[in-house]
Amino acid sequence: MDAVFTSLGLLFAFCVSDYLPWLRGLDLDGHEKVVKEANATVNRLHDTVIDERWRQWKSGERRELDDFLDVLITLKDAQGKPALTIEEVKAHSMDIILAATDNPSNAVEWALAEMANAPEVMAKAVEEMDRVVGRERLVQESDIPQLNYAKACIREAFRLHPVAPFNLPHIALDDTTVAGYHVPKGSHVILSRIGLGRNPVIWEEPLLFKPERHINMAEGGDVVLTENELRFISFSTGRRGCIASSLGTDMCMMLFGRLIQGFTWSKPQGVAAIDLSESEHDLFLTKPLVLHAEPRLPVHLYSATGI
Repeated sequence: MDAVFTSLGLLFAFCVSDYLPWLRGLDLDGHEKVVKEANATVNRLHDTVIDERWRQWKSGERRELDDFLDVLITLKDAQGKPALTIEEVKAHSMDIILAATDNPSNAVEWALAEMANAPEVMAKAVEEMDRVVGRERLVQESDIPQLNYAKACIREAFRLHPVAPFNLPHIALDDTTVAGYHVPKGSHVILSRIGLGRNPVIWEEPLLFKPERHINMAEGGDVVLTENELRFISFSTGRRGCIASSLGTDMCMMLFGRLIQGFTWSKPQGVAAIDLSESEHDLFLTKPLVLHAEPRLPVHLYSATGI
């Protein structure tokens, strides 16, 4: 995980060779060496798993689909032939690891941290969970459409606490004008996630955690985690937006849903309020979130296949 976060941490780093291409290869910033070493660490671990799983399917040892990796390996084209080579499976797996490691976990951690300081918000989310799902079974993906307040909590976490300060850099392909500003062809364009989500022109009391705002603006009464109006960014946006936003929604909501359904969360004894300050190096919490968790469901639901 350290290697994954090392690579992610350099996505927005300034690189001299981006502006002076003839310096490429010299690695003046030292970024290339660091990223190569981090990627080698990740590949050494994840390639071993994929190679073994690929062998099991090709030899016939494995016949049942147990996870996403099995799905990738067994995909067929229109002629019934394997749709992906092993290298393509590895590439897709790496994309999923990089895209799905920090965003869902960051949103859920921030949501729980904010809700720990606002017990009335936590109570509303738990009340909705009990009303929609109950306490005799675990929340499932099929319940997500009905959990609008829980989705609003995650949307608010995405808005107020984005996983990264900026989107990936883009280049203007032509001269254009945006909001009265002239953007020359070839300009590097960096979109501020923080600026969007905390814009006081768009958001009333932008620094407050208020999930209700997303209930009020939901079209047709259905809250979704994606944001097409660019009022904030959750899973990227536009024509090159995240192709796995549905998967990202399920990952966020299943993690968040199981946590608030399965446990009563409270601040540790002697802690008046959770410290919501951001790290100096990223937008994660300065200190890992520590809360007191008390089980609230029947014992048999806390099994290896449950929570």
